[in-house]
Amino acid sequence: MKNIHDTDYLDYLETFLTPERCAKFMEILKHRTKHFTVAIEDVYQLHNTSAVMRTCEVFGIQELSVIEEKYGKKIDKEIALGAQKWVDVTRYDNTVSCIDALRAKGYKIIATSPHAESCFLDDFDISQPAAIFFGTEKLGLTEEVLKEADGFIKIPMLGFTESLNISSSAAIVIQNLSSRLQKSDIEWQLTEEEVLEKRIDWSRKSIKDIDFITERYLDEKES
Repeated sequence: MKNIHDTDYLDYLETFLTPERCAKFMEILKHRTKHFTVAIEDVYQLHNTSAVMRTCEVFGIQELSVIEEKYGKKIDKEIALGAQKWVDVTRYDNTVSCIDALRAKGYKIIATSPHAESCFLDDFDISQPAAIFFGTEKLGLTEEVLKEADGFIKIPMLGFTESLNISSSAAIVIQNLSSRLQKSDIEWQLTEEEVLEKRIDWSRKSIKDIDFITERYLDEKES
């Protein structure tokens, strides 16, 4: 089924949804952003990938990149709790292709790392679009990411433990950046075209027999 991105199609789809559902989509999309995106690299434990996806959804990050060079697995739907319907996930076979794709979209590559040269999270400049990379539970990010990174951030830690689980780290970083971004004067929201695209996408995912309904729409439009 081909993608259709026009307001007539959206109007037709919304006749199959409640007004409350449509209003909910609009309210949530007010807080969605592509100014920041998240990339996770070869996370071995599947529930952590799902947890990061859920965190992105909760705090308004619309796009998530998953690098599956070593540990390609399906998202754990139970832990993601439906977040996979509302967050756009792009999978990559290797780190280089992910970095190249994100750079082509205008993102700076920012590595989460406890290294001495890292910037503390609260001091990170949020004005530029950035892709925040998180690494594996045991080894952190690969040398490829660390070498290609345009900057580094770290979470201040005051205890004996020097690292956090990736899902915990991602939650702290994403909440911090999202909160600061939404309080700023930066133009961080989705464009009108992006909002239309997501309203159609989410409407399609909310309607049973969507292919049949879309075929009927096309038939009616041609008649």
